[in-house]
Amino acid sequence: MLLAIDVGNTQTVVGVFNGGPSDTAGRAAGELPGLLHHWRLSTRTDRTVDEHALLLRELLVSANVALPGQRDVPSAIEGVVLSSSVPPVTPVLREMVERWFGLPIVVVGPGIKTGMPVRYENPREVGADRIVNAVGALDLHGAPSIVVDLGTATTFDAISSAGEYLGGAIVPGVEISMDALFAHASALRRVELSEPRHAIGRTTAESVQAGAIFGYAALVDGLCRRIADELGAATVISTGGLAGLITPYTTVVDHHEPWLTLHGLRLLYARNSGEEAPEAR
Repeated sequence: MLLAIDVGNTQTVVGVFNGGPSDTAGRAAGELPGLLHHWRLSTRTDRTVDEHALLLRELLVSANVALPGQRDVPSAIEGVVLSSSVPPVTPVLREMVERWFGLPIVVVGPGIKTGMPVRYENPREVGADRIVNAVGALDLHGAPSIVVDLGTATTFDAISSAGEYLGGAIVPGVEISMDALFAHASALRRVELSEPRHAIGRTTAESVQAGAIFGYAALVDGLCRRIADELGAATVISTGGLAGLITPYTTVVDHHEPWLTLHGLRLLYARNSGEEAPEAR
């Protein structure tokens, strides 16, 4: 089994895969063959190595996943792959895996084998999660394609017809924008981010919800069209913690892949640990 960890600025996504990369042909929308368990956790920079280890062990035990070191159990975790957009957390998790689990770990960063040329002017500036998403999108949906990740930031990443990572765009995420609105507009109160009933809100809460949901859906549509003007016709894939809320109101998104980053991490682990699957690109 493989333990995949994606550390984002707001949430950390953890997944457990059974075996190496699987054939994804004929899968149901949004599902990933071999993904046995997944969790979303709050990202905390103040957790210690031991706290991270105890939390992960508790999750694995609750899911009846065998822990490293449990002999005579063929399905125990055998490797870990990590992507982190929060630099202070990266060495803590690396130490946790090495000290508590004694497992090989692949950390996404400069020098890792991705199988994808990066055409950014300075490739080291590209967030690890953006490359991971691009690798996963290329494997699942081919190229050219555009990945929209609706998380703490909303990122747009373009993959050329030749399978190259070209770059993209970054805008503040939905929740960051809402936080700024409530912080600077004293007459507005916080509202739940939920499905608006109308574009014309009849209350202040409805107006804020319409602006956030419909507004970001329009942002996704508009920016994807501008990117496609430069890239050419492309498949658009959405992912991220808020993608499930925004995607239904877009017109350009072709596929919603909630676990795209975990799939990309699984592929990168295989490419950097000698377990490359024949179908991987």
